[in-house]
Amino acid sequence: MPETTGALQPVSHRVASVTDSSPAIQLVDPSTTTGPEPVATTRPGWGWPVRGSTVMRRFVRPAFRWGPGHRGVDLAPSGDLTVLAPRAGVVSFAGMVAGRPVLVLTHPGGLRSTFEPVRTDVALGTAVDRGAPVGVLVPSSAAGHCRPRDCVHWGVRRGDTYLDPLALLNGRVRLLPLS
Repeated sequence: MPETTGALQPVSHRVASVTDSSPAIQLVDPSTTTGPEPVATTRPGWGWPVRGSTVMRRFVRPAFRWGPGHRGVDLAPSGDLTVLAPRAGVVSFAGMVAGRPVLVLTHPGGLRSTFEPVRTDVALGTAVDRGAPVGVLVPSSAAGHCRPRDCVHWGVRRGDTYLDPLALLNGRVRLLPLS
């Protein structure tokens, strides 16, 4: 049974709109916008940002800040290219970074989720609930690093520290036998 998604809650002061003709970088500080605080009263915690997705590549923490690693997870959709908010938050960035469309949600507590290659029509400063549609995956023919398949790269940061997004999901703990 498909998950129901929350409704978008518009901010009373529109900060900016994101279109193909928008500047390459648009930022908004969620603490300076007016409107409702993101509150996930009915759906606490974290959820999957892509329905029915398969993990193509896992998080690999770099040994040092500028070192090699994989600072997120790559999720291949099973068909639906809609990207959902994994937790309540505010759309704080939408634009092109290194030739790819990137979307950033800032969550309560200062965590930030980044998604690429993802385009959005959701206005900067808009508060969204967990499960709300926030964007659409751009097929690999246009951008992306999972070719030949399509995937969403999902990263999570606290300040300058990258976190494993899969560790934040509310999953079941399963004990496996040692032998």
